[in-house]
Amino acid sequence: MKVMLRVNDAGNLVVYVAKKDLEEEVVKQTDSSEGKVLTLANGWELEFRDLPDPKNLPLTVEAKRLS
Repeated sequence: MKVMLRVNDAGNLVVYVAKKDLEEEVVKQTDSSEGKVLTLANGWELEFRDLPDPKNLPLTVEAKRLS
């Protein structure tokens, strides 16, 4: 799924999923065998193969929902 990553005014990473009209802060980042897994405040886990540098945000990237 396509998601947009950005940094909010408080300096936290935020994920926006347009198809679900969902915007949540990232509460946890972990490494996986396929890349980086971000856990959102609502409990969703999204896996990213290539997570961009925070200096290059906002950016739309492909993510895989794990849970």
